[in-house]
Amino acid sequence: MRSMKGTTTGSDLFMEVNACMDTLGLKWDRLAGVTTDGCPNFTGKNVGLLKRMQDKVAEIDADQELIFLHCIIHQHVLCKSVLKMNHVINVVSNIVNFIRARALNHRQFVALLEDHASEHSDISYHTPVRWLSLGKVLKRVWDLKTEIREFCEMKGKDIPELSDEDWMADFAFAVDVTALMNDLNTKLQGRGLFVHEMHTLVKAFMKKMLFLSSQLENNNLTHMQTLKEVTPSADHLRRYSSMLGALHCEFSRRFEDLRTIEDEMHMISSPFTCSVDNAPSDVQLELIDLQSDAVLAELFKSGSLLDFYSSLKEENFPNMKRHAQKMLVLFGSTYICEQTFSMMKFMKSSYRSSLTDDHLSAVLRISTSDIQPDFDALVKAQQRLDFSH
Repeated sequence: MRSMKGTTTGSDLFMEVNACMDTLGLKWDRLAGVTTDGCPNFTGKNVGLLKRMQDKVAEIDADQELIFLHCIIHQHVLCKSVLKMNHVINVVSNIVNFIRARALNHRQFVALLEDHASEHSDISYHTPVRWLSLGKVLKRVWDLKTEIREFCEMKGKDIPELSDEDWMADFAFAVDVTALMNDLNTKLQGRGLFVHEMHTLVKAFMKKMLFLSSQLENNNLTHMQTLKEVTPSADHLRRYSSMLGALHCEFSRRFEDLRTIEDEMHMISSPFTCSVDNAPSDVQLELIDLQSDAVLAELFKSGSLLDFYSSLKEENFPNMKRHAQKMLVLFGSTYICEQTFSMMKFMKSSYRSSLTDDHLSAVLRISTSDIQPDFDALVKAQQRLDFSH
């Protein structure tokens, strides 16, 4: 991590990255790829960080091309904009704010749920910056729609949308779609995922969208349980089908960067079933040797991907190992960065505002590491012990 206190232009960012590489003793010719959140200062074609990094690598090796990826989780969240569900989200947010903003309303609503012995005991806020929270809020409001309607009538709050069949159909569709997207988002945030595994999850989701779009067109609501409760009209189903089709197209457009390395990812993740013709020319002969070796095939089935490629002999599969290293070190998302940033916000509170960069770096290193410290060795290394009184 580098602390930047001035401007954050592409030149400034590159200077910090270059200084970090020098400090850690990292070599530019070993850089395989860069994953960003799509910020213009990173992705500018002429003076952005990525362009400067590519130029730096080209100075050392003109044939080396860096792989630039846009964070898969960030892309996935941006895709939701094509659904155009603001007319649903705004009403739901107003309902939640009406109940939660005033303490009296909140207490009375909770008491109403207790009287009705509802499945849920409360309703939560929706945070606009967190897509996951939206799906949960929509589902909770849908489950409590009867109690909410009763509470609003009791308080004299008119919400005509709750009695509008068209809006309720859109609401039900939004609940089902956000549930599917939340499921994908949760899977993408798993720790230790390789980029090809994340790409597989995205491809599966895209196929689901096409499948559900086709089902809605044929009036089949098997996998849209919430939408099934409102019995939507044929016009509604056609519109929802086209919305899912648009979502699929948006996913396809945004994840174009992954398609450029799809063949190479497939070769590394499934070396015994991939096509030799589609493999890079420098590994084709090695790939034939690999696919003909029954012992290696068994080893691939029984162990992890990292263990398998580590076990390959350098003299027999040098190019195969090099391609595997390049693909397996890529980051599919900036999840670790976001997680660390959240940890930093938690630690650098108003009560600890005087933390220096060195202290903050040390605290973050401890809080984000999975390595257990050897306390016995640390204590023995001290010249004297300080006892508390």
